Amino acid sequence: MAELHELIQKIENPELRAQIQAAADRLTKQKKFGLVFEEHLPECTPLYDIPVRKGLKVSVRNGKANETYTVLKVADGKATCLPKNGTEAVEFDVADLVTTAELGDPIYPCLQPLGEVCNAPDSDLWHTLIEADNYHALQLLEYLYAGKVDCIYIDPPYNTRAKDWKYNNDYVDPSDSYRHSMWLSMMQKRLEIARRLLNPKDSVMIVTIDEKEYLHLGCLLEDMFPDANMQMVSSVISFKGSARKRQFTRLDEYIFILEFGDAAVQRLPLSDEWRINPDDMRATHLTWKYLIRSGNAGLREKSPGNFYPVFFTQDGKYHSIGDALPADMDRHEIIVPEGTFPVFPIDTQGREHYWNIGPEKFLDYKKKGYIKFGKPTKNGVPITFLTSGEIKKVEQGVYEIDGYDENGAIISKNEVRDIMPGTQWRITTHDATRHGTDLLTKILPGRQFPYPKSLYAVHDVINFFVAKKPDALIVDFFAGSGTTLHAVNLLNSEDGSNRRCIVVTNNEVSYEEATSLRARGLKENDPEWLELGIARHITWPRTVCTIEGHDVNGNPIKGNYYSMCEREMPMADGFKANAAFFKLGFLDKTKVSLGMQFKELLSTLWMKAGAIGKCPTIDAAVPDMLILPENKMAVLTDENQFCEFSAQLAQHPEIEVVYLVTDYESSFVAMTQALEGKQTYQLYRDYLDNFRINAGRNSR
Repeated sequence: MAELHELIQKIENPELRAQIQAAADRLTKQKKFGLVFEEHLPECTPLYDIPVRKGLKVSVRNGKANETYTVLKVADGKATCLPKNGTEAVEFDVADLVTTAELGDPIYPCLQPLGEVCNAPDSDLWHTLIEADNYHALQLLEYLYAGKVDCIYIDPPYNTRAKDWKYNNDYVDPSDSYRHSMWLSMMQKRLEIARRLLNPKDSVMIVTIDEKEYLHLGCLLEDMFPDANMQMVSSVISFKGSARKRQFTRLDEYIFILEFGDAAVQRLPLSDEWRINPDDMRATHLTWKYLIRSGNAGLREKSPGNFYPVFFTQDGKYHSIGDALPADMDRHEIIVPEGTFPVFPIDTQGREHYWNIGPEKFLDYKKKGYIKFGKPTKNGVPITFLTSGEIKKVEQGVYEIDGYDENGAIISKNEVRDIMPGTQWRITTHDATRHGTDLLTKILPGRQFPYPKSLYAVHDVINFFVAKKPDALIVDFFAGSGTTLHAVNLLNSEDGSNRRCIVVTNNEVSYEEATSLRARGLKENDPEWLELGIARHITWPRTVCTIEGHDVNGNPIKGNYYSMCEREMPMADGFKANAAFFKLGFLDKTKVSLGMQFKELLSTLWMKAGAIGKCPTIDAAVPDMLILPENKMAVLTDENQFCEFSAQLAQHPEIEVVYLVTDYESSFVAMTQALEGKQTYQLYRDYLDNFRINAGRNSR
């Protein structure tokens, strides 16, 4: 109907135009059951990096992206173009045009490195931020991780304001009669690809929305995912409320949760705010605190007498403790009892702290059951203890002791139990003002982003599904300010896991900023414009700052994170994490097939191999082979060197993914058989066929 409406406006006879418009309006008012919207509204994306040349599809800068032209000729700074559905050619200045891709057109994406932050050089784990239109980014992610994603969390535009979101490079007006169809069409196209990313055996999709589109979204999700177990949660995100003229004040928003395969909500140790029945809330709970003294005040040199090893057997059972180390002694020089490993008070950044109690008190507390040991993680064994106030309550009988665990720690029915929450959440830390806007202001003072999510709201809903998945892959393709990646780093820091996060956001500036930049004569791809976009001005700086523990001006971030593990986690400590920042680019398929764009594809190959270790780059000529054990991948670019390549691979059993450049299927099969046990891909056929074949499927 949108296309019909545009065609009607081109009718020159006003009387005929009015009659046809009236007939079309009557058709649109006919009622049908279920969700009815225009699934094939044209959607196009400007590609500012691709030069305008003969044969390409273009649109006018700052115009509607779906009003496209085909370039017939380019000469002397002018482009002669044929309008879509037109017969007469028109001429434009090349500078006024931008190459445009219509959804469904074959595209050949790549990842162009923009930056990286490495705060865990010994870790293989790298998160990824991709600056892109999320539809094209999803096409790339399908090539990389189809069926491998554990959790998708998205917070799409809510379609509430005139400057809320764009469709075809133009803001959608709230009074537009097609705004719901445009929004649903936009969501459907992306959700179709997102579904193919999820692991069908065990995964979850989480979508947040407010009252403007929750009815339409719910119907769309039910229609698209009939096999999913779907629930909707109401979550209070503003305790002050958002006033609605002559309506009730708005406090909450909605969260749609779709579980696939065996995915299910996990019971977690939560605060009393999560309890359904107020009668089940007890006035006091036995609370265990982490034994490590965290923060800058807890560094080793502040209390060297409390820096000593706790030894555990290889299966994680407590064995003994050692003496406090002299201040000048390296902890790696201690003598370790046979069959054990030591645990020291080391934070997530690898800094040495001290225990809250000395060796003698540790042994006394251990004997009385006031020390508890958690399950071993890659960072050691978590150790908690009871503070003097809690011990006093135990000894006074305030807490009832039911018994002792296998390591001798007391068990009390007054301990906080795992909780299965209800579908209405009123959690203090989910307030979007204090833990969204105010937190972002603390990290990026002077920079504005509208309505960021509470860090803990995102943290909590994701944790219900990945708490027992230490290596989960989590994707957010409406990343906004980057809350999801921030939340995943917090989750990993709490339990020592290696969950990986991929986030995608565009680099649009706000309407006000765009108006100001245009008034200064700047265009969308100018450096000054790009630096003010969401990805570069908000999302990436937040990622760098939170990992390194400082604000955008270099000052330590003040305050502590709220933590489910009840450990003090100063924001200034940052996270033991790494992240790479890319811009989605597009390649020429002919050059790819001829092997002329290997350098540009290398980061994509790194992602497909699992994004393990620092992303490799090539500055010189493309070598005959690349052996990259730190990335657990290898590439053979000259099949004549296969014997040498195979010999080198034999020296690196840790390499799991191998790319073989050959034009011949028989050669690829033979080399794959010789590399038994490796995951192999044929270049460049694997890459080119994927995007050529999937283009049509993704346009439907």
